[in-house]
Amino acid sequence: MEVSARLAALRAQMRVHKVDAYFVPNADPHQSEYAPECWNRRAWLSGFTGSAGDVLVGLDAAWLWTDGRYFLQAETQLRNSAIEMMRQGVAGVPSVEEQLQVVLSAGSRLGVDPRVVSPARAKLLGAAVARAGASLAFVDCNLVDAIWVDQPATPASEIKPLATRFAGESLRAKLRRIRTAMRARDVDAHVLTTLDAIAWIYNIRAADVQFNPVAVAYAVVTHDDAVLFTDQKRVTAGLRRHFAKHVSVADYADVAATLENMGAAGKRVWVDDTSASQWVLERLHGARPLFAASPVALMKAKKNATELKGIRAAHVRDGVAMVRFLHWLERIVATGQVSEMSAAQQLEAYRAEGEHFQGLSFPTIAGYGAHGAIIHYGVDTQSDVPLKPKGLFLLDSGAQYLDGTTDITRTLLLGARPRAAERDNFTRVLKGHIALAQARFPAGATGARLDTLARQFLWQAGLDYAHGTGHGVGAYLNVHEGPQSISPRAHSAPLEAGNVQSNEPGYYEPGQYGIRIENLVEVARDDSISAPGREFLCFRTLTVCPIDTRLVALKLMSKPELQWLNSYHAHVRKTLSPLLSATDRRWLVNACKPI
Repeated sequence: MEVSARLAALRAQMRVHKVDAYFVPNADPHQSEYAPECWNRRAWLSGFTGSAGDVLVGLDAAWLWTDGRYFLQAETQLRNSAIEMMRQGVAGVPSVEEQLQVVLSAGSRLGVDPRVVSPARAKLLGAAVARAGASLAFVDCNLVDAIWVDQPATPASEIKPLATRFAGESLRAKLRRIRTAMRARDVDAHVLTTLDAIAWIYNIRAADVQFNPVAVAYAVVTHDDAVLFTDQKRVTAGLRRHFAKHVSVADYADVAATLENMGAAGKRVWVDDTSASQWVLERLHGARPLFAASPVALMKAKKNATELKGIRAAHVRDGVAMVRFLHWLERIVATGQVSEMSAAQQLEAYRAEGEHFQGLSFPTIAGYGAHGAIIHYGVDTQSDVPLKPKGLFLLDSGAQYLDGTTDITRTLLLGARPRAAERDNFTRVLKGHIALAQARFPAGATGARLDTLARQFLWQAGLDYAHGTGHGVGAYLNVHEGPQSISPRAHSAPLEAGNVQSNEPGYYEPGQYGIRIENLVEVARDDSISAPGREFLCFRTLTVCPIDTRLVALKLMSKPELQWLNSYHAHVRKTLSPLLSATDRRWLVNACKPI
């Protein structure tokens, strides 16, 4: 079914349910960034496959909003779809709520599935439709599901316990911490809906969502019990032993009755209204809600000593795979026997040989030439192109290991020498990367205060990039993790020692090339300048892989920047050399030689 036919079928359902517009957000019942295939409704309806984007469908027109990471991709995938692209965040482009003022009129109705909007978003939509004299209708059946005839089934992979030797903290200890936080806020229960939070609390992992080792489930923690609501057919005897007396298991659908019973009893219930759905809130009717960020988000983001040790070990393993791949790539490009897709497959094969490998942490971004300018480019059989011994190749990839999650981007020169603009812009990106890597900042600072450090050298040339500079990363969990981030957004939580963040400034020349340099970093206390009552933090780089120095314009680099780069490469060489074959070791020594 083509996009136009899907829109026509959806409009038929809209008429049945008497709604004049229908909102299809990039969300599932758990507000996941990456959802199971069965809940990728926006992608199926529109044909746009980026991880961020919302669709509004009227009876005569449709619109899709996405951010700067996906502008080029959306332009391509929405071509001839009858869906108008809206460049989210660009001056003069209306938001979804502003567009509703145009689409709706007095007496009309906006329909939405309450399972896929948070209470906070529902309030925004409700206020917007009220200004138009219209109303918001929560349609309990999803209208996209009604027309998706070959919709995949809800996944139910095996749920496996994560050993304490990887988690660093027992399930019992985590529940104790959560209950302490609950007592401090005087609540009877805490409802959890985000899949990575549930996986972290219960020390479980699964494969329900590609690239994210989580299980489709809800959780409710009270002072006397903790319940996992999921498909019980995949609950093994080993998992029940892991839960012991600490966690009981119920069917996924049973969460509705549990929430309704708490509402009827007037319980004081902690709900994160930015991640829970409007549907959850409706089921809690009668309860006394506490709307606040879940304590689990900060607990999960602050890695313990065991998790940090495992993450460091995973990065060494990942660095070995990267060096083997980079050496292989250098040899094979000249033969004309490699493409974007086959390069990505070879890198995955090298990673799969590493201890504790569980799969990739996100779809590999392997963008050659103009494809590198598409920030979240996804190669497939239609877009795949051969790599040639010229130009730039942007490779953003990562892996899931039992002891850690990795995410690394390298921009590689495939020819003999870069063009002047490529070298200049690469160096400006590198200078920003180094500035952030060397940052010292007071405890309590947010990533918004640091983001400018990474952009300053691009700004000096009138350049910028349309994405954040850093995101949190889980410990064998989601590769994108909040609540901390390094970006211009002011609502990010303060950085804390134990956080793991990415450092990934970039530059993208549409139709020509893309540049991004990404390492993961650990936030740590800076003992050299901290004092009683005055704590400072710094970053420690976790990623262990050479940066392509052939792209560096030495005239733009300061002496301290060169010292940082050479010191980083000395560390890479020393760390990885004992783990490589003789030929790979020789390549690494050359790649890491001082400049």
